[in-house]
Amino acid sequence: MSLQELGLIRKPASFMTSICDERGQELIYAGMPITEVFKSEIGLGGTLGLLWFQRRLPRYACQFIEMCLMVTADHGPAVSGAHNTIVCARAGKDLISSLTSGLLTIGDRFGGALDAAAKQFSEAFDSGMLPMEFVNKMKKDGKLIMGIGHRVKSINNPDMRVQILKDFVKQHFPSTQMLDYALDVEKITTSKKPNLILNVDGFIGVAFVDLLRTCGGFTRDEADEFVEIGALNGIFVLGRSMGFIGHYLDQKRLKQGLYRHPWDDISYVLPEHMSM
Repeated sequence: MSLQELGLIRKPASFMTSICDERGQELIYAGMPITEVFKSEIGLGGTLGLLWFQRRLPRYACQFIEMCLMVTADHGPAVSGAHNTIVCARAGKDLISSLTSGLLTIGDRFGGALDAAAKQFSEAFDSGMLPMEFVNKMKKDGKLIMGIGHRVKSINNPDMRVQILKDFVKQHFPSTQMLDYALDVEKITTSKKPNLILNVDGFIGVAFVDLLRTCGGFTRDEADEFVEIGALNGIFVLGRSMGFIGHYLDQKRLKQGLYRHPWDDISYVLPEHMSM
């Protein structure tokens, strides 16, 4: 019999987690029993804080998280994620299949700008780069400023989702340095083209950096790590999942048949090497 079989040598753990349910006892979130979670009325935002960030967040932070989930929940049937969910539902697929078909479209071009915007603006701000220097550098490098721009909304037709969040953040956050920096960038970009606004993804990204850095619950390294590992995109994924499920249920309730794209909306283009 080996020393390991005798219990004299322990095999290293290969499945590690800091989230514990205290088997046989009361459910616990980041050290807080579920009964206390309900008694303290921290809500969904506070529960998310316990499970994602492993600590209890200030009341305003919990409210901000819930507001972010609400404003990202849906943006109509035309966006790629909702469209995919609808097409999949109309093909007779189940809820999980339809939801994941929509979620799989989330990336840098759709909904993935939260983390990217947070990283870009943070790097520019932390390096001491002036807003105009940042804009000029991105243009010189041929890169898009993530979180800037909207197809419909503009400085003359503002996005009310952004306005609602901005009013809350300005009233409750102890510091908004990163947001103020992004708004200075917006002044420059909108002077070039009115629709180059700080959009809702960009706003949530930079405001969340302010939240993590100044709420008092995180070290600077911890705040930066949560941005690096994708926590902010998680907000969009969680919020938009509510909307996708709504689109799925809507199609089933309306008893919609198989979707087929209209022929008059399809253009056939020959590859360059085959053109006359």
